[in-house]
Amino acid sequence: MPASIIPAFLYYCFINGITPGPANLCSLAASMNYGRRRALIQWTGLFTGFAVTAFLAVLLNYFLGAALGDKVAVLRYIGAAYIVWLAIKLVRHTNQTTKNEAKECNFFTGLIVNLTNIKVLLFCITALSTYVLPYTRSFGQLLAIGCFLPFTGPICNLVWLFAGSALRGLFEKHPLAVNLVMAASLIVCAVRIVIG
Repeated sequence: MPASIIPAFLYYCFINGITPGPANLCSLAASMNYGRRRALIQWTGLFTGFAVTAFLAVLLNYFLGAALGDKVAVLRYIGAAYIVWLAIKLVRHTNQTTKNEAKECNFFTGLIVNLTNIKVLLFCITALSTYVLPYTRSFGQLLAIGCFLPFTGPICNLVWLFAGSALRGLFEKHPLAVNLVMAASLIVCAVRIVIG
């Protein structure tokens, strides 16, 4: 990757990482509902899921190249449906946290969120195919950028996690309103994924 496009690449990573998406809203909701400590455990799963997805994107870009385009279009709808499901689940969440619900905020939950998060897959594939492949087909360079990508989105997840921790009092006073706003944000994400 030429040094001249690194600022554009980093800006792309920041914008995609900080904008609302399933992992960011999951981090926000987890810290608001269960506190910072439990949300950080879930975040380690988000980070791991992102890293696995980034590595898969490296392999897909390297081995499948242009043939990947049609398959990504299908995944878009699956990802959008999953995001809508998350929104519905969020609205159904009540102010009272049971032991079973608290168990849902763990490493495995975070891992599944990002392994099934189409926004992460599309982000990684787009970053690699737009900013790396036009300049090199080197697997080593693709892998190096792929190893960098998990430090973009998950770091932004932490911003949302700490914001949720700071806003926990607001959530406790107005749980339905907060959940409706977060669910609406997820629906907007799903619509943006479908319409491109």
